[in-house]
Order: sequence, then C-alpha cells, then structure tokens
Amino acid sequence: MNEVKIKFEKTIESLDARLLNIRAGRANPAMLNGISASYYGTLTPIQSLANITVPEARTLMIKPFDKSALKEIERAINEANIGITPVNNGETIILTIPELTEEKRREYVKMAKSVCEEAKIALRNIRQDANNEIKKMELPEDEEKLYLEDIQNLVNEYNKKIEEIFKEKETELMRV
Repeated sequence: MNEVKIKFEKTIESLDARLLNIRAGRANPAMLNGISASYYGTLTPIQSLANITVPEARTLMIKPFDKSALKEIERAINEANIGITPVNNGETIILTIPELTEEKRREYVKMAKSVCEEAKIALRNIRQDANNEIKKMELPEDEEKLYLEDIQNLVNEYNKKIEEIFKEKETELMRV
C-alpha cells in the first residue's frame, strides 16, 4: 500500500510540474523550463545562466550572470517558440507575456484537461499493477478483497485530487 501511495504522489507531482508549463497569462519563471542556451559550446538551462525575476505580473526579466551569454539566451528563447518575443536591452532580456484571448484560454483549458486525463490513466495503470501483485500473493479471498478495495479507495481519493487540481487550473486560466 505504501508503495502504491508513493507512486500516486509521484504522479500528482508530475501532473503539477506539467501544468506549470501551461501558462495563464501571468509571468512565471517555470515557463522557461526546458529551454537551454549554448554556453561555451554546452547546452545549459537558462536558469543556470541567469537570474530570472518577475518585476510585474506579465513581465519576466532575465539577467545573465555573464553578459556574454545574453545573445545565446535570446536566441534560445526565440528558437523555443514559446510565443513571446524577447527584448534585449544590452544587460537584460525582458519578456512581456501577451494578454490571452478567450479562444487561447479555452485551448489551454483543453490542454490541462488532457494532462489531467493522462494522470488518471497513470493512476489506473499503477492500480492494475498493484492488483496483479496482490493476486499473485495467494492470500485468503476475503483478505485479498480488502486489499483490492483499499487500493480502489486510494485511486478514488487521488482521482478527486486530480479533479480539484484541474478545477483550480481551469479557474486560473479563465480568469481575465
């Protein structure tokens, strides 16, 4: 049971991380996760090359530790195609997040819904593996039934958590 619970928690953590990448019209340094710039010939995550701050709700400011990396960071952001044009002022890069249209918001809600569905599928797969393990143990029938019910109750509990997380994200995305 503990093993199953740990796997469920990791699924929820993964879901949270994936939902962070779906932007809600507000600046969030996590938007730059996965973007790497060439620094002395090595691809390096932007977070390792610069200080990323949020001076205003819809603005990200990237200040490189080494100014020679400025052009490479700008190029990496352009190539990442995140829908934001970086503005380089010689010392920092400023990203202004555009206001989301109603259509774009709905599109992001659909993306969030599909990410949540994938998390639910992962929970079902973990449940299936756990059920198979329990059946292999050759326990008395009533004990086996109890274990299977416990796992199903856990799945239901975590499915509710996923639904709550989705509702929060949907509210966040639809807020103007």
